[in-house]
Amino acid sequence: MSTTLLLARHGQTVWHAENRYAGVSDVALTGTGRAQAEALGRWAGTHPVDAIWTSTVSRAIATAEPACRALDLTPHREPDLRECDFGVLEGRTLAEFAAEDPKAAEAFRADPVAHPFPGAEDPAAAAHRGAVALHRIAAAHDGERVLVVAHNTLLRLVLCDLLSIPLGDYRRVFPQLRNAAITELRMHRRAVGLISLNVPCEPDGA
Repeated sequence: MSTTLLLARHGQTVWHAENRYAGVSDVALTGTGRAQAEALGRWAGTHPVDAIWTSTVSRAIATAEPACRALDLTPHREPDLRECDFGVLEGRTLAEFAAEDPKAAEAFRADPVAHPFPGAEDPAAAAHRGAVALHRIAAAHDGERVLVVAHNTLLRLVLCDLLSIPLGDYRRVFPQLRNAAITELRMHRRAVGLISLNVPCEPDGA
């Protein structure tokens, strides 16, 4: 049997408007982010969902809470779904980094996997840990539908890994996963299919 994974990025955070890299930093949801989480909860309440998994980062946990309430489910926590550590870019924007080190910023833009930020987690390692985690979750819920709440860069890297897309293209192929929107994967053993991408939970979802 196949497992359906419903991937969702967490809601908007206080660093979202300025496009600051949150990474492993513990950044709270904004009012908009909490509203997005509630919309995800309403969506979950009207769609078949058998289990909920989140990263161990608070913004993902908070985003999943309304869905857990709506379905009366206890969420599972998975450390390997945490966001990538962005090293010196934690709490900063790419523009700020480019003003300080334009050559390093341009190398990142050209290939963010071959040239990650100084002190950052190896993107290939992050993609691997996230992909292994999703395969593990799928195997534990064979034939079920599972909501997984995680993070923008981690999920984009994982999508590339699972769909055999070069990791260095993740920013081009997947420019952004929208906050609290649904990306659906169908997983059967090692085979993975992309069913939908960035579908908002509500018509005016962001």
